[in-house]
Amino acid sequence: MRVLVVEDEPLLAAAIAEWLRDDSHAVDVAGDGAAALERLTTNEYDVLVLDRDIPVVHGDEVCRQVVESGSMTRVLMLTAAAAVTDRVYGLGLGADDYLTKPFAFAELAARVLALGRRSHPADPPVLRRAGVTLDPARHEVFRDGRYVPLSKKEFAVLAELLRADGATVSAEQLLEKAWDEHVDPFTGVVRLTILKLRRKLGEPGLVETVTGVGYRIP
Repeated sequence: MRVLVVEDEPLLAAAIAEWLRDDSHAVDVAGDGAAALERLTTNEYDVLVLDRDIPVVHGDEVCRQVVESGSMTRVLMLTAAAAVTDRVYGLGLGADDYLTKPFAFAELAARVLALGRRSHPADPPVLRRAGVTLDPARHEVFRDGRYVPLSKKEFAVLAELLRADGATVSAEQLLEKAWDEHVDPFTGVVRLTILKLRRKLGEPGLVETVTGVGYRIP
């Protein structure tokens, strides 16, 4: 999934981003509300992890604008304010979930995953196609019963191809879902990742190139 983390404490923001990247999510980071709104207008995010007390534009206003825009982005609000009235107010703004600080990173990751499932049609618990089984929860891939060790990006790309259910996925779509905003789209990173994925999945070849369009698993 594509996740935007909005947190003005750099160390905490980096820790959250790293934890979510370990779950194969593409993560961007913003340090204030204005930067968050700018990214939200240029990128499509599945989940917004939003610190409530942020500078420039307050988190409440960011949440309000996201909700009023009709975006499918799900909002997980983070705050040190733990009172029931604070939680009720945050949810009343349209936030989908509310997590108080301090929090366990494992719980945050689980909530992000749950919210991401709401932003698009639910995936089956395990993705299967053409002899390949991908388990997002366990982060495991098998082909015809053989375990296939994949990197985080290879895993994310394979998941997107399996979710497409035989349809072609463009390189731009893979960049959007599997990489963050810092990737250079002209480096050929998608093509290189596909090559490595093909090698690890083995023969017969599984991932097809549709010239000028993208990639698919028929």
